[in-house]
Amino acid sequence: MDHAVSLLRTAACLAYLAVFLAAGWLAARRALPDASPGTVLPLGCAFGVSGLAALPALAALALGFRLPAVLLAGVLALAAAILLWRGGRRRTPLPPLRRDPGDAAQWACVLPLLALTIWLLHTHILREVDGTYHTGQSCYGDLALHLAYIKSIAVRGVFPPVDPMLAGDFGLGYPFLCETVSSVFLVLGAGLRTAYLLPLVPALAAVYGMAWQLARRMLGSAARASLGYWLFFMGSGFGFLYFTGSAADFASIFTGYYTTPTNYTQQNILWVNPIVDLLVPQRATLLGWSVLFAALYLLWRFCMEEESRLWLPLALLVLPLPLIQTHAALALVLCCLVCGVYTLLCRPRTRAVLLPWVGLAVLCAAVWLPETLGTVIGHAVNGENMLRLHFNWVNNEGGLKDNYFWFYLKNIGLVYLLLIPAFLHARPRQRWFYGGGLLILALAECVVFQTNLYDNNKLLYIWHLLGCFLAGGLLWDLFARLRAAAWQALGLAAVCFVGMFGSVLTVGRELLSDYQQWSADDIALAAYVDDNAAADALFLAPDSHLAPTLCLAGRQILCGSATFLYYHGMDYSDQYAAMVSLYARPDEVTLDAWGVDYVVFDTTALTQYSGDESWYADRYELWYQNETYRVYKIGQDVT
Repeated sequence: MDHAVSLLRTAACLAYLAVFLAAGWLAARRALPDASPGTVLPLGCAFGVSGLAALPALAALALGFRLPAVLLAGVLALAAAILLWRGGRRRTPLPPLRRDPGDAAQWACVLPLLALTIWLLHTHILREVDGTYHTGQSCYGDLALHLAYIKSIAVRGVFPPVDPMLAGDFGLGYPFLCETVSSVFLVLGAGLRTAYLLPLVPALAAVYGMAWQLARRMLGSAARASLGYWLFFMGSGFGFLYFTGSAADFASIFTGYYTTPTNYTQQNILWVNPIVDLLVPQRATLLGWSVLFAALYLLWRFCMEEESRLWLPLALLVLPLPLIQTHAALALVLCCLVCGVYTLLCRPRTRAVLLPWVGLAVLCAAVWLPETLGTVIGHAVNGENMLRLHFNWVNNEGGLKDNYFWFYLKNIGLVYLLLIPAFLHARPRQRWFYGGGLLILALAECVVFQTNLYDNNKLLYIWHLLGCFLAGGLLWDLFARLRAAAWQALGLAAVCFVGMFGSVLTVGRELLSDYQQWSADDIALAAYVDDNAAADALFLAPDSHLAPTLCLAGRQILCGSATFLYYHGMDYSDQYAAMVSLYARPDEVTLDAWGVDYVVFDTTALTQYSGDESWYADRYELWYQNETYRVYKIGQDVT
């Protein structure tokens, strides 16, 4: 019976997702009636993901993040799909999809990386092994953060959400719509793993598909687009040379913890592979890029190909983007600024040309400002060590400071070496569009937008994406001049080896990585909390980033991991002091002042914090225990 119920819930979740995707695909058909399946499918996924982020959140503002809001959002998505299918009042029929021979090259690029990334997600996200949960190298840290937010939003139902990692009603300064797209499926009854993974599959299709389509639109051919595409997703610098000293050095790539050719801080190598170190572990990046890459594609056609009518589809697509990934929204603004200057300088300044830009700016500003002022922008301004000036990104992260250009050359490799000749080789429209990337580079190299310097790469990779496209166009044109096919093939093979070998090794390491993340006792504790603790219960637990009451059960804890709180700019000094005191020197006044409902003891609480468990055992009910944990319920006095 339980298995049948689980299947029914999963089917309901799939149907719910299908409604949003159907609305997205129909929106893509209406926006681009002349498009081929290679464009409509990923663009529709982008619209579907955007709707899945926006509509439940909009309904939750009035109803809380609970089942009525989720169902209302589904009804709105279904209504939108029906309206788009019928063509509005005019009942305009949908034209047939255009056949495009280039789609075959697109799928040859997209499907292998899509399959690779889905496999990595399968092995890295709550993979059950003998009653425990396992993960891979790249998700050991970030996954816990995302699970905590996803589960907390669904369990508590408070919206806008509060931060579950810190006692008190602190609003979540993180772009939380990248989490709510999974929270909706928890509300619908899906398991945590299913809920986490469901929206990521269409998001990946949007990322890979729209990246290729943007490259093709910019470069004018499928061949150039394919080379630029691979240079971005599988490109790497010269970090692999640090592992050629001996067989043991080379083997350490596959056995060490973050000793890869794209992430080797000891030698100042930090330009990570975007698949294994950005898309797989970082939900905000994956979901942000799924919308951003589609938006850049529409922006190219809107601005560079003078399809002015696309301003409205572009605006509607990106309305929730700042709360999906704020960096992606900022990157889009910078690209739009450069494209706006291009429009003023290179096109007639008529109403027909300028009014669409005004409409785009006004509509986005009207939505973006209210949704961000009290959340991510307010947090960036008020949080500790957030918005500040800093030059030269992370060139000194491992204690080694390189020459500015050598740092980027050894990190990015061949593409960085080719940026100037590729820019000179490019056509004027391509140079202008790449100018948006240059503006991103200039800003990201001078201003830090969060506590962690490293996270500016979320901006820098958009500059890099456009640079890879220009480099791919240059390389293809150079090899096309060779008359002998053998020399063309040899040249391309050499380029692929030099430009991608480091990422090949990094992906290989990630495929082999395997770590236990949560034990059977962790899972059992979380399950008991799920079934027996109130949604708003507050737990005193050690500040491990893997605390199961937080990550797997979504309950608020007194003080979470400093790793998360510090890099989110949170002042957690009072909560941390209270946690230490309540373990080592407990008293009822402090417990009552913080409103602690449950106290968790394990080896960490006893050793690291010198926890006085006997004090709790003498006064309160032992609410739960297994071989690892003992949990006392405050208020159930046993004396």
